[in-house]
Amino acid sequence: MSPRDAIAAPDDDFQLLMGVLPEPLKAAVRDLSPGEVLEVVMDLGRPPEARLTGRVVRLSESPITREDLAHVLSQVGTVSEDNRAGIERTLHRVSAIRNRQGKVVGLTLRVGRAIFGTIDMLKDLIASGLNILLLGRPGVGKTTKLREVARVLADDLGKRVMVVDTSNEIGGDGDIPHPGIGGARRMQVSRPDRQHDVMIEAVENHMPEAIIVDEIGTSAEASAARTIAERGVQLVATAHGNTLENLVLNPTLSDLVGGVHTVTLSDEEARRRHTQKTINERRAPPTFDVVVEMVSRDEVLVHRDTAQSVDRLLAGEDVGGERRQLVEGQVEVKEEPQAVAPLPVRSSEPLVPAASRAAPRRGAGAQPGLRQGTTRIYAHAASRDLLERVLRDLGPDARVVGRLENADVILTLRSRANDPKLRKIAEKTGARVLAIKRNSSSEMRRVLRDVFLIAEGVDEDQVREAVMEAEHAIQRVLSEAVVVPLAPRPPRLRKLQHRLVSRYHLETVSHGSEPQRHLIIYPLGALVDIPRDQQDMEGEEGVEGLA
Repeated sequence: MSPRDAIAAPDDDFQLLMGVLPEPLKAAVRDLSPGEVLEVVMDLGRPPEARLTGRVVRLSESPITREDLAHVLSQVGTVSEDNRAGIERTLHRVSAIRNRQGKVVGLTLRVGRAIFGTIDMLKDLIASGLNILLLGRPGVGKTTKLREVARVLADDLGKRVMVVDTSNEIGGDGDIPHPGIGGARRMQVSRPDRQHDVMIEAVENHMPEAIIVDEIGTSAEASAARTIAERGVQLVATAHGNTLENLVLNPTLSDLVGGVHTVTLSDEEARRRHTQKTINERRAPPTFDVVVEMVSRDEVLVHRDTAQSVDRLLAGEDVGGERRQLVEGQVEVKEEPQAVAPLPVRSSEPLVPAASRAAPRRGAGAQPGLRQGTTRIYAHAASRDLLERVLRDLGPDARVVGRLENADVILTLRSRANDPKLRKIAEKTGARVLAIKRNSSSEMRRVLRDVFLIAEGVDEDQVREAVMEAEHAIQRVLSEAVVVPLAPRPPRLRKLQHRLVSRYHLETVSHGSEPQRHLIIYPLGALVDIPRDQQDMEGEEGVEGLA
């Protein structure tokens, strides 16, 4: 069998993983689809489980014993200092959980696969010779893509490639690397804390044209990566973090994207930039030319110019990017918009300028009139910790920032709302000022529910539909000056629609009886006659009625 055939037929490797399991579990795993199995979990005193794509299957009702754990450990390679072992010439990984005495009390047997075509979305970047950094949450496929990168660079592009394999995840366990990395050579690392030494050794001793590294996680490894890049060797690596912003905020790894330092500007320069005198700036050129955020196995967000993206991020601007998706075998590429035009507003009060229109969390509306990206909130004379807890609970796409100038929304106490500095900066940046009576979570929840159009306890699809309907109706009322009725909605969704309409100083009235009760939107200044029986019902819904 050729190496390529071996990679194309992962069932053979899967049989090797099943072979290390105790006899009772082999039959249970054999009944599962090999392509769906992600890992098998064996914890002492608990029934074993197989974790599949989107579901978990219990393999047996009998709890795992110490003998079961010992059986598996006797079939695999030596467990290293990072509590990982492997099965020779496969990509499977066995990770151990130990108690305080150092005895193994749990095992995770993770299925490793080499899959062709996983980097179709990135082939042009790989062939460019640029240094590329992959980011993403655990399990999104970073190591799988890294393995395919090594094969493409070595076999398709004919480069001298060296893989620095700390935990034998890229090239598999044993002395002979898995054919999944093609003709790339592999250097194993004796201990995880020696990865940076092996990275430098690979450059000095073996003259590679490209180096592949998994999981850069320490300042020493970040420094080694910079050394490699400065010597003209292409570097493709992964690092801890989901997004570019995570990396910039990580003091250990920010050097990978140029690092951050604080500078003091002259009075003239600060006026020219319209910023404070003390600002954050990128310290040096980034080690990696391109940063790829892995959203899922078939979707990535590419920052083709890391330096420019980091500069925009530090300036409080939208980073943008290039979103690439694999759809039915074809790569679709589209630029991320750096701003979304708001609805026309007939009010002097600015709408919140920053929140995501994409995939709101449960109970959160699409937040019309807000620009693309995460809403940045500054706590002025209010508790930052309390605000962060409330945001985590409500779940909008928002984060707390440490500088007033970077905020899209300023949350302050009513007694401090007329602070001259606050008002001056709010006028300059267009930030919306929200005032609360007192520093309490209930007050914060009240104003944030209104800003982010959150209807707690309501399905997000229903919220999104209600908000979109109200948006379209507002457009018609503003542009055509006509009366527009909305579809019947439950009370909580009517309240949400009313809050949205009130931002445009239009008039709304609730009509009808449950379950057909609905809002009607009137143009500004229109004569509205509310039937007496309908007026009596307004008290049931609190915020509904005339805006």
